[in-house]
Amino acid sequence: MARSAVRSTDRFERKREAILDAATEILNRQGVKGLTLSVAAAAVDLSTTSVTYYFKRKDDLAAACLMRGVDALQQMLDAALEAPTPAERLHVLLELYLERVRLTTVGEAPPLPVLADIRALNQPRRGEVSKAFGKMFRRTREIFEAESLSWLSRGRRTARTHMLLEQLFWAGAWLPKYDPEDYPRIRERMYDILIGGMAAETSSWGPTPIPMTELAPRDRQEMSRETFLLAATRLINSRGYRGASVDKISAELNVTKGSFYHHNDAKDDLVVACFDRTFDVMRRVQRLAMALPGDEWTRLSSAAAALAEFQLSEHGPLLRSSALTALPEPIRLEMVQHSNRVSDRFASMISDGIAEGSLRPVDPFIAAQMLNATLNAGAELGFWVPGVSQKAAPAVFARPLLMGIFEK
Repeated sequence: MARSAVRSTDRFERKREAILDAATEILNRQGVKGLTLSVAAAAVDLSTTSVTYYFKRKDDLAAACLMRGVDALQQMLDAALEAPTPAERLHVLLELYLERVRLTTVGEAPPLPVLADIRALNQPRRGEVSKAFGKMFRRTREIFEAESLSWLSRGRRTARTHMLLEQLFWAGAWLPKYDPEDYPRIRERMYDILIGGMAAETSSWGPTPIPMTELAPRDRQEMSRETFLLAATRLINSRGYRGASVDKISAELNVTKGSFYHHNDAKDDLVVACFDRTFDVMRRVQRLAMALPGDEWTRLSSAAAALAEFQLSEHGPLLRSSALTALPEPIRLEMVQHSNRVSDRFASMISDGIAEGSLRPVDPFIAAQMLNATLNAGAELGFWVPGVSQKAAPAVFARPLLMGIFEK
């Protein structure tokens, strides 16, 4: 190849990567909904026409950002799976992922995209990225392939893989609380929680049931609003913010658009209302659990079990945190604060449990964020493990974090 052609190719690749870097930052702040060719072009001092030379459509650009993130995770997994044991593979994956986040934070590596917005893509790009994500997911599941874990069914391996990936994805929401130089210490604390769980050696799995009737609407007016918000939550979880249009929500409930706007002034208001419902359910479960007799381990495990079960009940699911990226930044920050308050209450329960000896001495803040991420991810358990029952959800999904990801 002629030297001039090589230089031209290098320039093309450098500019393409610069566009992807800028577009990924926009994607992470505003979701697919907020990423446009013109906004991406302005971020790199190009005209929109110039950007179309690299990416003809908005979805092409968004898909390229997401695919680059999936590829980065795939490379980390390839390295992690060279380790001989499941525990060592897990440690390498955490080390590589948090190091990449650290490098991004200090400006030495491009950002990783938030992968939660894949559903907001149009076809055929959604199918292409989903296929790549599925391949990466199956690669992650290989962490659990070992003779010592032969007792794990395929469904339980899949559930634990989903939980593990959610820990990586949600970490981006709470890691900014720390200085990047502390990330190695945080990695070890996350690893300790995943390996050892939160229960003390003397504590066993046996959560006290919290009846789902305690979480159901109490009067006719509340039932009407609950029906509306539940339909919207299910659509947003399954199709993303952009896919859950007002028309589709109205059709799901067999009501007119006028009825929709009677309940909510705008679509963003609806997402906020769905989040408010989610946080209200979680706080109610926490209050009910905290009133139970017994120790803090009983209360914490009972709250986790109830929320895992709620996700697959007729009243579930709760709104996935992935919807956050679609909200305007001020509203998104407010919703994150609400989520943090739920986590902080879990942290208080964990601290009390450590003090009394029913829980292991883990980092309460990190453990609470990891628990919150797990319970939120339970909304998609039925997708990843088809046929899993409501009653089985606590043992299949909540127990692995609380008792140890490689424990029976």
